[in-house]
Amino acid sequence: MKKVKLERLIAASLSLSMIFTLLTGCGSTTGNGADTTKAASTASAAAGNSSASSDESEVLKKIKEKGYILIGSSNDAPFSYKDVNTGKLEGIDMEILREICGRLGIPDIQMKVVDFSNLLVELNNNSIDMVVDAMYVKEERLQIAAFTDKWYQEGEAVVIPAGSKIAGKEDLKGKTIGAQPGTTFYETAQKWLNEGKIGKLEAYDNQATLMTAVNMGKVDAVVTDGIVAGYTLSSDSSLKLKLLSPYEAEASGQIGAAVRFKDKDFLAEVNKALNEMKEDGTLMKILEKYGLTKDYFVGIEDGVTKNVK
Repeated sequence: MKKVKLERLIAASLSLSMIFTLLTGCGSTTGNGADTTKAASTASAAAGNSSASSDESEVLKKIKEKGYILIGSSNDAPFSYKDVNTGKLEGIDMEILREICGRLGIPDIQMKVVDFSNLLVELNNNSIDMVVDAMYVKEERLQIAAFTDKWYQEGEAVVIPAGSKIAGKEDLKGKTIGAQPGTTFYETAQKWLNEGKIGKLEAYDNQATLMTAVNMGKVDAVVTDGIVAGYTLSSDSSLKLKLLSPYEAEASGQIGAAVRFKDKDFLAEVNKALNEMKEDGTLMKILEKYGLTKDYFVGIEDGVTKNVK
């Protein structure tokens, strides 16, 4: 999905067992299956800004009336996930969203955990307000939902056992590779399989089972989000794994959030807040907090999404 997702190190220490708990989706959710976190107050979201004004979109008014925005996420660190220690919603995408919510006067965020491959389905079924989960803005997805302007960009990485003899992409020939369905990375691995560059492709539902598979030798390597991979390896010393290097990502892409086609007025409000963050430096500060350089930043002009509806 994203070639550039330089799996950064997110300072939080998260063991593999914690990742299991995190990704299996939580025994601690609210009654509607959603986790909740308070949107940060910002200078641009002063007290009283949470009350609806007449020029706001109907969607924003309804979100403010119920008191929170409900997002869909597959609960993958380090993008949009529930911290098992604090119970708070955390991650790169979550921090960007929290800042946007603060600027729009949305006081709270709740998260419904959904398999990545079903996120846009849930969105169009009206069970969530927005998809926020490091989702690449791609032509096929633009046929299903409307996307915000791009938040940042990244790419895939290949994870192998620490003692593996795999030294380059050419060494994957004949090997068994694992990937997560519904992601750009799985599509990349499927392409390799079709081209005879790998021997077999195995599907795993989430990042935890993916990493466990390669750690236990069930597969020779896995292809996954670069930022996720770097985060996982840097925060869990029990994993005897490493990133294949040197490696040039093939599936680099740009990430945004998704809303329903009919919610275009709300989309414009979100984009306005996002582009203000790009202009005033707030977005870059969030990326830097997660170890990401300017290579991951997407400017206002370059980040415009051309929605089909």
